[in-house]
Amino acid sequence: MQILFNKYHGAGNDFIIIDNRKHIIDPKDRELVKYLCDRHRGIGSDGLILVYEHDEHDFEMKYYNSDGMQGSMCGNGGRCAAAYAEKSGITREKNTFMASDGLHYSKTSGKMISISIRDTAPPSYIRGNHFINTGSPHYIVYVSDHREVDVVLQGRELRNSEIFAPDGTNVNFVEQKDEGIYVRTYERGVEDETLSCGTGVTAAAISSQWDKGEGSYKVKVNTPGGVLSVSFELRKTLITNICLSGPAEFVFSGILNI
Repeated sequence: MQILFNKYHGAGNDFIIIDNRKHIIDPKDRELVKYLCDRHRGIGSDGLILVYEHDEHDFEMKYYNSDGMQGSMCGNGGRCAAAYAEKSGITREKNTFMASDGLHYSKTSGKMISISIRDTAPPSYIRGNHFINTGSPHYIVYVSDHREVDVVLQGRELRNSEIFAPDGTNVNFVEQKDEGIYVRTYERGVEDETLSCGTGVTAAAISSQWDKGEGSYKVKVNTPGGVLSVSFELRKTLITNICLSGPAEFVFSGILNI
């Protein structure tokens, strides 16, 4: 069987995207998903995105981590899926799509893709650090120098901590500076540091402004893979009007023989 695929990345967070409207891929085949994402034997990526038809919206995206398991919402993946859908003629400049956590809106301006992130509750505190669910669960750890953090060692330990059992969490190490924040993320499902994480930088941006009180904010977020921005409105009991913006770029396409 021949499979046409596209490769995209959002600030270094890379994805295989396949039009699965004709159900050519069985996502229950975990070994196939792992093979496609394998950087040595397959195409190589942080995850796989399958695009489906949707009765009420332009498309539906289903995201699978590189470990072969279906993942929760992926912010950069959503931005890449929106870019792919526009390039493929599935959508227009403004569109709506469904993901695992519900409806999202997107807007395209060249290589810059913005998507809405669902409203979320205020941060909770776990062992003195913020925990926020922005479609995926994120634990925020503030550090004095993000460059000195052993993200894999420390992130893996926290990700598998009993306090987050049984599903675990993503872990973000955040350094605050005057010009914005710097974020490095250990992603569950990838089980490694990724160059950026869309829902992670969203959680980190919200966390960084929480003590300032109610209002509208826009935060510049620096990651190893590039710069993203997050805008949102803080209320006492809700974070709303959340928007994640940044580059989403086509890398290459090809045909894989399975």
